Amino acid sequence: MKETFTLWWDEALPGIRYIDQTLLPAEYAIAGCTNVDRLIAAIQRLEIRGAPALGVAGGYGVALAAQTCSGTSPEEFSRDVRHEAGRIRESRPTAVNLSWGVDRVLARFLAAADAASARAAALAEAHAIATEDTRCCHAIGDYGATLLPDRCTLLTHCNAGALACSSWGTALGVVRSAVEAGKTVKVIACETRPLLQGARLTAWELARDGIDVTVITDSTAAHIMRTGKIDAVIVGADRITGDAVFNKIGTYMHAVCARHHHIPFYVAAPLSTFDATRTEQEVTIEERGRDELAEIGSRTLIPDGVPVKNYAFDATPMELVSAIITEQGIIRPPFDISALLSRTASYNEP
Repeated sequence: MKETFTLWWDEALPGIRYIDQTLLPAEYAIAGCTNVDRLIAAIQRLEIRGAPALGVAGGYGVALAAQTCSGTSPEEFSRDVRHEAGRIRESRPTAVNLSWGVDRVLARFLAAADAASARAAALAEAHAIATEDTRCCHAIGDYGATLLPDRCTLLTHCNAGALACSSWGTALGVVRSAVEAGKTVKVIACETRPLLQGARLTAWELARDGIDVTVITDSTAAHIMRTGKIDAVIVGADRITGDAVFNKIGTYMHAVCARHHHIPFYVAAPLSTFDATRTEQEVTIEERGRDELAEIGSRTLIPDGVPVKNYAFDATPMELVSAIITEQGIIRPPFDISALLSRTASYNEP
């Protein structure tokens, strides 16, 4: 099936090109940004979204800052790029990949000897992150496909597909790899209120690839699990700590229901999403604006003056997770995140 690329560096701009996800499925449009302010707006407006994609965007954002900042001295140039990197890092608080991508490219930038080599090093490292992300997603897909029976129906929440990565996807990468391996896979996509990433994005991706997909309301999931229509639940992740998986709000509800109905609950995520430095209680859950709940187009859904709580993410305790699918294989309980990352770091040392 055709590979969809979500964001990339365009030397002709120069800057970042990306699929504007706020316009899908009605309109497929490529947008571009040539400065950090525009990138931050794209991230906060969810034109660019999804944890791995944010890691790629963060890396390219530092490269973009290196291209656009000048400074009258090497010290001022370095200070300006570090400042812009900090702004990108803070643009969304929950997904760890964003800060990971920023910090990885910034380290290469700061290690360079002069401005020209710093710009080149930053862009090269950002390219490396994008290339690695695609490779990771294909590996996650191949490992995850082995977990699925030859014929199955999967439930997924939000969008963990090509649009959430540089390409292929994590949870949907598993679906794609399984289909390529000859398995018959049907997908039930929860709509994912309030911004409908499942209905708008997941359904668009899978239908485009000719994969059987049906959209349900979020509140239908427990019912179809109870009636035996779901063989497994598979989701992505925005951050994985030692004690919890952070993903789109509603994920925890699906995990609880899956456990009650003896359905495996799988998480597909690259190692860049793992965070061994924090616990659940130390992670900030992003809260978004009232209008996302209170309005649809020109129609008001909630009376004026009535407050809302619009959490973007929730945390699923590790005891509800059947397995985590990574680019280095499938890990099962008990999950020792620190040991996993330590082994990976040792393995990757030159």
